[in-house]
Amino acid sequence: MQKILLLEDDISLVDGLTYSLKKNGYEIEVARTIKEAFRLLGEQPDFDLLLFDVTLPDGNGFALCEKLRESGNQVPIIFLTASDEETSVIRGLDCGGDDYITKPFKLGELCSRIRALLRRSSLGSTGENVLRSGDLSVNLAESRVSIGGEPVEFTGAEYRLLCLLLQNSGRILTRGVLLDRLWDGAGNFVDDNTLSVYVRRLREKLEKNPSKPEHLITVRGSGYQWKE
Repeated sequence: MQKILLLEDDISLVDGLTYSLKKNGYEIEVARTIKEAFRLLGEQPDFDLLLFDVTLPDGNGFALCEKLRESGNQVPIIFLTASDEETSVIRGLDCGGDDYITKPFKLGELCSRIRALLRRSSLGSTGENVLRSGDLSVNLAESRVSIGGEPVEFTGAEYRLLCLLLQNSGRILTRGVLLDRLWDGAGNFVDDNTLSVYVRRLREKLEKNPSKPEHLITVRGSGYQWKE
């Protein structure tokens, strides 16, 4: 049974989420403060996924996510946010989050996103142990990326997108295919803007001139292509 940590201080929402997630076969632990979440993460380091509210009584979910990523913890994280503005989306993704869902949301939609993220969290775990493109190297066994031998840090979602592009080097991947492979179904539960944020962040980390990319190419009217 996969285990989820829910960090949320709205008691009515906690009750509904706990009931729905347990009904869908997940084991749930609940924290209502950042301090309590830290304690549970220390006592039970085997969570498969984290659901973080953004605004908590003693801090915010973004800051907790940043601390986890800095410590090397790469467990998938979904933010439960009251805002779908681009600045909020970017903050959540930049601090290491993998996905977000805007309140109010349907429980069925959340469960679908959870299933998709848990599936995609293992992307790159089979096949070749190392993906290479020029001086870019991705060690799939260790989930490490380096350029010219120097390590480069990526969020979980950025890493999975990079692996998908490299594994399909030379092929044009439509935005629909990327959303489908990275999240769920036909990408119905993901704002198209989120993919644009990931692509921009990859270019900033990988391209010599992000405004004129040589490798992560936009194919107008189609999608994206990785060129050696």
